[in-house]
Amino acid sequence: MKRPVRRARGPRRSSHFDEHGAARMVDVGDKAETRREAIARGRIELSRVALDAVLAGTAKKGDVLGVARIAAIQAAKRTSEWIPLCHPLALDGIDVAFTPEPSGPALAIEARVRTSGRTGVEMEALVAVSAAALTIYDMCKSIDRGMVIGAVRLVRKTGGKSGLYEREEG
Repeated sequence: MKRPVRRARGPRRSSHFDEHGAARMVDVGDKAETRREAIARGRIELSRVALDAVLAGTAKKGDVLGVARIAAIQAAKRTSEWIPLCHPLALDGIDVAFTPEPSGPALAIEARVRTSGRTGVEMEALVAVSAAALTIYDMCKSIDRGMVIGAVRLVRKTGGKSGLYEREEG
């Protein structure tokens, strides 16, 4: 179903659209540089056999979590190439963690991205989690094609004009 194009109007207009409703990259040149951090999480559900292979390091394609971590870091650094209106950012740090979920079989994925700049790193953290999950899928698909990637979300961000955001998780 094709959705109608909505033109931004009034005070709630998105900053990614100009006064005529055309997409644009936001000018952040006048914004103050601040320390910014974003944390995103997601998960991948996989079979017990696949999870055991990932955790034991015995998957045919090698060190699944090591490769997924590198994919996450690489994707975060190249987010502006994935998301059309994102600014290219110099990132100060990226941490990626994988945790088996007790309710499993599943892996929780967390990416923490930091920069000092004029715009936030929420998209970089979200892209990192997504790339890690997709890499796990790619490396384990010979074991389990029924894996499910989901629950990718921003859980925390700091810095900038809007300050702190924390998602209530429960």
